Amino acid sequence: MLELGYKIFLSYLAGSLNGALLVGLLYGGVDIRNEGSGNAGGTNALRTHGKLFAALVMIVDIGKGVLPVLLLPGLSFTWAAHDPAVSREWLSYACGAAAIFGHCYPVWFEFKGGKGAATTIGVLAAVYPAALLPAGITWLGTLLIAGFVGLATVLAGFSIPLYILIGKAGSEPSLFLFTLSIACFVAYTHRSNMRVLMSSQSVPDLKSSLFARLRKAG
Repeated sequence: MLELGYKIFLSYLAGSLNGALLVGLLYGGVDIRNEGSGNAGGTNALRTHGKLFAALVMIVDIGKGVLPVLLLPGLSFTWAAHDPAVSREWLSYACGAAAIFGHCYPVWFEFKGGKGAATTIGVLAAVYPAALLPAGITWLGTLLIAGFVGLATVLAGFSIPLYILIGKAGSEPSLFLFTLSIACFVAYTHRSNMRVLMSSQSVPDLKSSLFARLRKAG
């Protein structure tokens, strides 16, 4: 259990290295938590500082989801050797979940982070990359139709356990439970987006979406 706890802790610390805030330091101390929506994530980075800033943020946030999952389960430390009682599969899931949680509640940045979407992409790329295709199609399709990034992200998250359930016919219960848990967590971190979406003041992020054009025409 020492190995499990230690590697979860390291994954959380890695996840706490928030990309938007680190890139902001390179841009002269920019803190996007004081700009736009106040969220330290890729979407707010794009809205407030443009494509290059957002791209750098995404690279950091996706990378810190990939690396803990790929590297930590196989590493052996003298003070935390491999524990045969710990499943490598579940250890990978635990490291991924800790990295996502660290992104949303980073110890380095007063526990005020992003909403976990980019880091979740990184974790899924390491755990089950095939799921990125249906998630990407769902995200893009929702964005083009409804125009809301938050809604597209939440639906894309839930498309992954659904894809696993249908495609693998229930043969991967652990992977299904992990991705369903992550989807629920991402939905929770996007709860403010959902509240705005349900209000009469909601404005689509994508102005060329089908919903935005119908609203304008009406």
